Amino acid sequence: MANTKGQDSSDAADARYRRRVVDDELDELFAGLPAIALEGPKAVGKTATALRRAATVYRLDDDAERSIVQADPSRLLEGERPVLIDEWQRFPESFDRVRRAVDDGTGPGSFLLTGSASPTDPPTHSGAGRIIRLRLRPMTLAERGVGSPTVSLGQLLEGGRAPITGRTDIDLERYVDEILASGFPGIRSLPPRLLRAQLDGYLERIVDRDFEDLGRQVRRPATLWRWMQAYAAATATSTSYEKIRDAASSDRGEKPTRATTQPYRDVLERLWILDPVPAWLPTRNRLARLSSPPKHNLADPALAARLLGVDATALLQARPAGPAIPREGTLLGALFESLVTLCVRVYAQAAEARTAHLRTWSGDREIDLIVERGRKILAIEVKLGQVPNDRDVRHLLWLQKELGDDLADTVIVTAGKAAYRRSDGIAVVPAALLGP
Repeated sequence: MANTKGQDSSDAADARYRRRVVDDELDELFAGLPAIALEGPKAVGKTATALRRAATVYRLDDDAERSIVQADPSRLLEGERPVLIDEWQRFPESFDRVRRAVDDGTGPGSFLLTGSASPTDPPTHSGAGRIIRLRLRPMTLAERGVGSPTVSLGQLLEGGRAPITGRTDIDLERYVDEILASGFPGIRSLPPRLLRAQLDGYLERIVDRDFEDLGRQVRRPATLWRWMQAYAAATATSTSYEKIRDAASSDRGEKPTRATTQPYRDVLERLWILDPVPAWLPTRNRLARLSSPPKHNLADPALAARLLGVDATALLQARPAGPAIPREGTLLGALFESLVTLCVRVYAQAAEARTAHLRTWSGDREIDLIVERGRKILAIEVKLGQVPNDRDVRHLLWLQKELGDDLADTVIVTAGKAAYRRSDGIAVVPAALLGP
């Protein structure tokens, strides 16, 4: 039998809930669309976000409730709307049932589905055109209440070179704390030791349970752990998967085979744990000879930090950590870029834009993030320092010359205190001051 929300428990949950950027998207889309699937890694807050809108709830991660639904799948379409089908991938037929209900003309705001993985046995139909998919990532700095944003990514994407202003008291040590605390809403406020234990348990569950749940047996857990650590060490780089495999070699020099590591990538992407930034391959402008490898990122930089066993002191003192992966700069710089990337991707989704990175084949030109919506392009570099110098902006200035009016704006996101425009027109924005 479906659960219905009691008013007292609903009020208590609402009081604890911190509004997400995706809430605005849901408010807009759900008013006119019959079904939305909210997808993302476990513990990211999908259920809490969906419950705020649901009148009837089917929890398919509950064995007893799932057994009842499997015996009579038509139950999923019953109950007061909106109906929430939580962890729908546990019973993939539920997706098809909702799709058919949409085809039959169910009204706006009827169904919400949440999923923490792509199912082993996918639905018979993708749901394209019937069920809209929204990605929920870990909390951004703005969602965490870190600083008060004064610069809107959506407005930057519009162009016009608007004035850039604002100040923040957030310093480097606070950004390090946020990297380590994670954007998982249910655990980020825990005391440090409990937080570390929860993150370690999260990673252990991936190896011990989630792979098996998706039909993939891990024959050598130690090899999977080494590969995940090597991937974490490659954060914010476009290092080849071959070099990641090299870095995952055991103490005896045993290198995992490609046949072993390819399923690791597949399953971790299905669990939304790997969140690589694709390469930007434009079709409209004259840029040529761009490289196509993705830039590596885990769903949350805190997971990378735990895999590498680093704390705040190790990051701030730039101590070596984890497998050797070629990178420019420090591990802290890479994790800070990963944190900014998380924020930008959430804000870009809200602005109906795509996020990529730019790198030429020769490697002589790189831009950390390219946000694109139609003909509007926003170029973003991430620098750990407080005040960028002329060397830091050289690739942005190059792209300005290459793209001309196609480039809406250029930005350097920093760990500094003030937002402003440089004399060359490039916006300098502290990470805590960037919002949707």
